Amino acid sequence: MFGWFKSDPVKKLEIKKNELLSKAYELSHTNRKAADELMAKAAELDEEIITILNKRSKEKK
Repeated sequence: MFGWFKSDPVKKLEIKKNELLSKAYELSHTNRKAADELMAKAAELDEEIITILNKRSKEKK
């Protein structure tokens, strides 16, 4: 009944991923190593998102 009050973890992870990607883009002009580290963290978040979405699709079946 109150499912719409729950926060969606996928949305939170996507917001974090987008923030990391924008910071990485800014850093890519000055500090390539730091930008690469942020890109790696964003890729890890992307994998978490995919894992969560796969679990949801299996639950619906």
